[in-house]
Amino acid sequence: MSELSSLIHDLELKSVRYRKSILSMIKHANSGHTGGSLSCIDILNVLYNHVLNVDPNSPSDPDRDRYIHSKGHSVEALYVVLADRGFLPAEEIYTFEQYGSRLIGHPTRKVPGIEQNTGALGHGLSVAVGMALAAKKDQRNYRVFTLLGDGELTEGSVWEACMSASHYQLDNLVVIVDRNGLQITGPTEEVMRLEPLEEKFRAFGLAVRSVDGNSIPQLLQVFEQIPFEKGKPSLILAFTVKGKGVSFMESNALWHHRVPNDQEYEQAVEELEQVETQLSGTRLR
Repeated sequence: MSELSSLIHDLELKSVRYRKSILSMIKHANSGHTGGSLSCIDILNVLYNHVLNVDPNSPSDPDRDRYIHSKGHSVEALYVVLADRGFLPAEEIYTFEQYGSRLIGHPTRKVPGIEQNTGALGHGLSVAVGMALAAKKDQRNYRVFTLLGDGELTEGSVWEACMSASHYQLDNLVVIVDRNGLQITGPTEEVMRLEPLEEKFRAFGLAVRSVDGNSIPQLLQVFEQIPFEKGKPSLILAFTVKGKGVSFMESNALWHHRVPNDQEYEQAVEELEQVETQLSGTRLR
């Protein structure tokens, strides 16, 4: 197995295990945003295990890369990855949404590794633009990444931030859109039409690439290409499946914010464990 093949395999296996952890913490808390966390976990997996220059032993390093989780309602995915990377104890994810826990339902800076409180949709990109501009002014080499949900693209502040990012030529900024096509009230194109998104972002001065956001190989490849163009912010339009990895949750808006019952949970875990077993067997051969 080549080095790249080994990396892809290990990250794919990690994604399956992350999905199991997301479901487990949501089930334990009896609360959580299931569908969006499952759709974006592959993106966070590749970011935190291959792309970002971050260190759990030095979370305030001035030269660290910054990550802003703009789609803050899908914080379960972020907590699971941060715990796996050692920013917080692994068992702490099971305090999620419990009284007195710092793991609340949206990102909070009380948790090591989280740069900004988010959750009011449409704000994360503006924060990321400010951080990227600060890096330019301070002549530092860190990069700023932010993940937006497609439902929040109806916020005007997103497009104001795009204009600013382009105006200041922030090629140290990477914007990722989790384009799963669903929001809490239904398909994005029925709630408020967004397409043609690629053309819109390009018109606002961003360099755009489209990928399968649930494909580890495609994500690895696109992140290797940043910045896409000198003097332009990079935007990755990541087409994902809401509820990815669990058959009855996939592409179903009902799972935007819903907790599986015992039978659903058992079925979901069984499906994921079948994939995990297959991947583990492939590694052994």
